[in-house]
Amino acid sequence: MTGVGVPEVARPGAAGVARSPLRAYRAPAWLPGGHAQTIVPALLGRRPAVGYARERWPSRDGAGREDGDFVDVDWIADADGQPRWIPGAPLVVLFHGLEGSSRSAYSCALMSAVAARGWNGCVPHFRGCSGEINRLPRAYHSGDSDEIDWILATAAARRPGVLFAAGVSLGGNALMKWAGERGARAARTARAVAAVCSPLDLAASGHALARGFNRLYTRMFLRTLKAKSEAKLARFPGLFDGTAMRRARDLYAFDNIVTAPLHGFRDTDDYWARASAQPWLRGIEVPALVLNARNDPFVPAASLPGPGAVSPSVTLDQPEQGGHVGFGRPAPLGVAIDWLPDRLLSFFESHQ
Repeated sequence: MTGVGVPEVARPGAAGVARSPLRAYRAPAWLPGGHAQTIVPALLGRRPAVGYARERWPSRDGAGREDGDFVDVDWIADADGQPRWIPGAPLVVLFHGLEGSSRSAYSCALMSAVAARGWNGCVPHFRGCSGEINRLPRAYHSGDSDEIDWILATAAARRPGVLFAAGVSLGGNALMKWAGERGARAARTARAVAAVCSPLDLAASGHALARGFNRLYTRMFLRTLKAKSEAKLARFPGLFDGTAMRRARDLYAFDNIVTAPLHGFRDTDDYWARASAQPWLRGIEVPALVLNARNDPFVPAASLPGPGAVSPSVTLDQPEQGGHVGFGRPAPLGVAIDWLPDRLLSFFESHQ
């Protein structure tokens, strides 16, 4: 059913409210506001120990070439340090966010919950995010649905069975764009999909990250993005204007100099418009959960889709609290991100 899900309590005026098996997320009283709910779980959250085993896949544009590119995929490991595979159990594929990895707090939380449930799980790394710079001039971007398509098709071919896919922030936008573009074909690959705190309107989020306290997050992203860009220039001199890249103070400027031209876009405005998933949400035919906290500093609440902007296959869940991929709850010696994995896996389980 399509609807804005305020689990167990309908938002006034919402049509077709989706019912969640869990109560809506409520932050602890000592964790007020979107910034605190974003920062504390990410920096101080209890990170479950997850053993990973890495596979390196030749990329779709690099197979058979010595200088070809690659994608590193971290699988939940077995006791021998090999990729764990439980026949007959579902596979959960998680696409991380901007400059994230399998070691991000949300990745560890979800993969730990997947392992505890006796399911299979993996985190594919977008190019350049696995700890080793990729080999081609291109890297990754928010609307790289072709890469999503190739990764999911490869995972399904190598490990046949029920497949669920989730994406966090940037990864969720790319995943929802893939689902909307592919329509019924996506439903033949994945049993259900989910996006968490994803900037489905990239322009709204990009401009929000350039204002006020949000500039702190932008500086954090730019620190690693610029370091990778320097490595690209060392490998491919003249690939883009290095001086202008170093002067970039927001994502708009960085994307204009680096991301857009490297990935076939005219400029930042063209990139943000064409890479946003929001226009594709009406084309989704696979069961999809789109989860966004309404106090997410990265994603303005006014930019979130309403029931009329999505297909009947999409469940919109928009709790008032949670920050950007925060959803932390008190736990011994810290904060646990346990509501989020429960929410995602309960949605997947309902479609198993």
